[in-house]
Amino acid sequence: MADKKRVAVLGAGKMGLGIALLFAMKGHEVKVIYVYDDKIRCDARAVIKANLRVLVDNDVVTAEDADAAIDRVGFVDAIEEVADFADIVFEGIIEDLAIKQDYFAKMDAIFPVTTILATNTSAISITEIAEKSVHKERIIGTHYWDPAYLIPLVEVIKTKYVSEETVKTTYDLLKEAGKRPVIVKKDVPGFLANRMQHALFREALSIVENDIADPKDVDDAIKYGFGMRLGVRAPIEVMDMGGVDLTYWIHEYLFPHIESSTTPSRLLTENMEKGNLGAKTGQGIMTWSEEDVKESNERLIEGLIKVAKALDRI
Repeated sequence: MADKKRVAVLGAGKMGLGIALLFAMKGHEVKVIYVYDDKIRCDARAVIKANLRVLVDNDVVTAEDADAAIDRVGFVDAIEEVADFADIVFEGIIEDLAIKQDYFAKMDAIFPVTTILATNTSAISITEIAEKSVHKERIIGTHYWDPAYLIPLVEVIKTKYVSEETVKTTYDLLKEAGKRPVIVKKDVPGFLANRMQHALFREALSIVENDIADPKDVDDAIKYGFGMRLGVRAPIEVMDMGGVDLTYWIHEYLFPHIESSTTPSRLLTENMEKGNLGAKTGQGIMTWSEEDVKESNERLIEGLIKVAKALDRI
């Protein structure tokens, strides 16, 4: 265990507990720092145990390894309690710039300068998050994807302040933990993967809005079509294999006809105004029963495990 970095996670929400589980399974000692009402919202240890149970049931880890993993996770009530413990801190709290800035400034004052401070924000500028801190060179973005213990991708986002040593140490740690880190060279809105994902979402919504296809058929076209291929051959490789010239001619013809709006979809706006917020209210773009939601969540985890096994990514 001597060569394993000690990991702290700020926040016991869904992403924080997923990150904690990831590193605990890989042999790291982990401390989760409670913030706000974390203790009230859920039993954090029970959530980790439940996730491990699914992994055991699907032969991802053994029962013995699961027990060892949960034993590596501890919980504390204040940042100060792990000041002499953590080699790296992954922040996973509310998506609010001012709150994140204050927490990073506090951590910057408490932790030794050798401790890396990483944010899991999916939208906020990492450079802005670091603004109130003194040692900005040790602050970096690490955007995990839910569930963090299953999806390999982590976007490692540079800021204009971050040191190359911080980037390399973070990248190497994630690689050692079995993740597939990618370097985002510029701290731009949406980073890397969300820019591509939401470009797809925009077109999907536009197709429904314009009555080209129903919502389920839009999803099925992806799930049973090019979505199956994406995990093996992604866009840049597809374009090169098909021919840059072919892609050029398709784009010349197609781009004038696809969605280019710079504001959120009318479909989203109208549903929000009606209080139709998706699965959590039972109605969104599609209708959701409690059983539908439960089945979708279970299918996601079990499906991701199957895909990860098939592609040797777990």
